[in-house]
Amino acid sequence: MGHRDIPVLETKRLVLRGPDPDDYPNFKATFSSYRSRFMGGPLSPYETWMLYAAEIGHWEIRGYGMWMIHLKETDETVGMAGGWFPAQWPEREIAWIIWPDQAGKGYALEATDRVRLYFYEDLGWDGAVSYVDPKNLDSIRLAERLGAVKDKSARSVDGNEACYRHPSPEVLRSSQIEDGIAMEIAHYADPLFKPKGWAID
Repeated sequence: MGHRDIPVLETKRLVLRGPDPDDYPNFKATFSSYRSRFMGGPLSPYETWMLYAAEIGHWEIRGYGMWMIHLKETDETVGMAGGWFPAQWPEREIAWIIWPDQAGKGYALEATDRVRLYFYEDLGWDGAVSYVDPKNLDSIRLAERLGAVKDKSARSVDGNEACYRHPSPEVLRSSQIEDGIAMEIAHYADPLFKPKGWAID
């Protein structure tokens, strides 16, 4: 599958499309900012360009990758979510990042839940992991809200991250995890919903 054949996924609020050159400025702004500190950043302009090229190339090599998250109402991009499995990665990963000014609105939860469903139902994955910096509390909370559990026995990428293992398709279907995710997404989609406390993606 070439990157021009990337499927378009939808949720109630979002449209997920493959990375496009027009999306690069937002990507560059995020990965050159403090927001990317848990994903190898902040990066230099050259490093950011190389990483974005890798995002597009990943689709060519693996047949899957990271989608750009677009708002249905405005078509603006608010982040990325999808699959990530570069060379030397122990397992296929589900990853996400939200632009700094769009955090705390539930977009990462909504998008990541949708891409996981695609990987499970359309590509036949039997599971996945998410590698998270132990200091990245927002992403740890998101992984747990998705039903992922810390796997201390899993192989590490470089020894500096925690591995959160997502529930298998069977476990996801037979548990209340999916219902809980759907309820939380519905709350975020409610214009009267105003979450209290620290913003979470």
